[in-house]
Formats: sequence, C-alpha cells, structure tokens
Amino acid sequence: MRSIAIEKRTSAGSNRHFLIIISLIIVFLLYLSSTTGLSSVFSTAKLQVFKMVFISIIIEALPFVLIGVFVSAILQVFVTDQMIQRFIPKNPFLGIIAASVLGIIFPICECGMVPAIRKLIKKGMPLYVAVTFILVGPILNPIVFLSTLTAFRNQPVVAYYRMGLAFIVALIVGLIVFQFVKSNQLRDQVDQTKENHHHHDHQHDTASLPVKNKFIEVLGHAVSEFFEMGKYLVFGSIIVALLQIIVSQNSLIELGNSGPAANILMMGLGFILSLCSTSDAFVAQSLQTIFTKSSLIGFMVFGPMINIKGILMMLAVFRSRFVLLLCTLVFIFVLIGTLVLQSINL
Repeated sequence: MRSIAIEKRTSAGSNRHFLIIISLIIVFLLYLSSTTGLSSVFSTAKLQVFKMVFISIIIEALPFVLIGVFVSAILQVFVTDQMIQRFIPKNPFLGIIAASVLGIIFPICECGMVPAIRKLIKKGMPLYVAVTFILVGPILNPIVFLSTLTAFRNQPVVAYYRMGLAFIVALIVGLIVFQFVKSNQLRDQVDQTKENHHHHDHQHDTASLPVKNKFIEVLGHAVSEFFEMGKYLVFGSIIVALLQIIVSQNSLIELGNSGPAANILMMGLGFILSLCSTSDAFVAQSLQTIFTKSSLIGFMVFGPMINIKGILMMLAVFRSRFVLLLCTLVFIFVLIGTLVLQSINL
C-alpha cells in the first residue's frame, strides 16, 4: 500500500511538472510572438485576443495572489491554532458572520483567499467558516462595494442587492456545510496524525525564533505557496482566454433577453470570464441596456464565487467532490435569488 501511495505521489508530481513546462512554453511563445519576427506567424485576430485576455488576467490577479500567499505565510509563522480557535465563535451562525467580517478586514479577491484559507483550516478554522470566507469575501468588502456603486451610480440599489444576495447565499451554503459535511476535505491531508504532529512541532520552533528569522521563514513559505498556487492561476487563465476566443459573446447576449434564461446566461458568462470582483461591475454596467438588473446581479455574485480559475485553485486545496458540491449549491441558490429579485421587477 505504501509503494502505491508513493507511486501516486510521484505520478502527481510528474503531472504537475509537465503542466508547468507546457504553461511556460506557451507563455514563452506568446512573448516571442510579441517581440520578434514570429509575430507574423501569430498574427491572427483571435490569437491577439487570446494574448490580451491571458496577460490581462495574469496582471489583474497576480497582485492578489501575492497578497494571499504572504497572508498565508504570516498566518503560518505568527498565528497559532489557539488564536484562530479563540477568534471563531462556536455558534455556526455567529461563525459565518465572523467569516463575513474577515472579508471586510482582508479586502482581497478569490485568487488571494484560496492560498490563505488552507493555512486557516489547518490551524483550526472550521470548514463551514472557511467556505463562507471564500464565497463572500471576494464580494462583501469595501473595495468591491465602492466599485459597484461607481459603476451603477445612477442605480445604487444594484450594489446593495449584490452585497445582500452574496451574504445570504454564503450563509445558506455555510450552514449546509456545517450540517452535512463532517469529514476533512483538504486534499493534502492524507495522514492527519503525522500532519498535526509536524505542524505543532513546527509551530513550537517558529514561536522561539528571533523576529528576523521569522521574517525569513515568512518569505520561504510565501515563495513555496506562490509556486504552488501560481500554476493553477496560469492554467485557469489559459482556459479562460481560450473560451473567450471560442465562445461568441454576441450570440450569448442574443439568447438572454428576458426570463430565467437571462439569469442563467449571465451566471455562465461570469463563470467563463472569471473577472476579478473589483472590476466585474463595469462589465455588468456595459450590458445593462440588454439584460435585466437581476441577471446582472447574478453575474456579479456567481462569477466571483465560482469561476474557472477559482475552481482550479480550489481543486489544489479541497477534494474534487467537495468542490463540485460547493459549485452546485452556489449555482442553485444564486439562481433562486436572482429569480426572486426578478419577481419584484428588479
């Protein structure tokens, strides 16, 4: 059994290295095509769009990934299990409220939250609180609220409904996870006993380190976490860029003039585009003459919660079945929420 486990880990490591090499080759070719004579070979309009979308997603998301990995490293070195356990209320409802407040304190998008949340769970944060933080944090924060108000300055109600629906969906999903998901869902915790023993020993070691050495430890963790999560960002960005040159957005818009189809369509568009929650309101605002406000709210709630690059990053942290469960629950409750908003003529 041990040899099989070793083989699986070796195979997984080989697959990761292969994917990293492929991604680096693609990035290198894109660079060459924009700086050398090879641009004549890669001069089609669709490839230019692919390059623009891919690079823009990387540039947009990279600062948040860096913030996330540094937050993760600081949590690893400076925050103890006891601190996390004291901060999170035992009552599940209050715990979910606390997770929502974390989103206000740490205004980062899902790209930065995913790497940080793994450390929080390992340090004792309950899974349902972590899930709430991942879902509502990218939306329920002051930066996103102000950007939505700015985009819909003539219709500020859109910003309030966006915040409200995001909070309600995260609350319901968090309570469902609390009630029905009892087992550990972290992908890399195969041997929990050894993991915890190593973790407590490491925490004891870092607690006794001088401040200078602690900062060196933070940098080491941040670099390791960046390369771990960065490859998933690259994979997700490639997929998103490919979808944007394959799928015609004009044809999608023609299909969603009214009714539930418009809500589903805009939620799907949010999933495909994988825009950062700080900028998606401006895209939604440009479509308000075609789509209903309820469908635009669905776009701005579902997209930041569940999108292609976010799913790939979550798959690096959580088990596949759990990620599928989250996606299904979020889709159902966001859709129901947008239909309720549509029923009140929003």
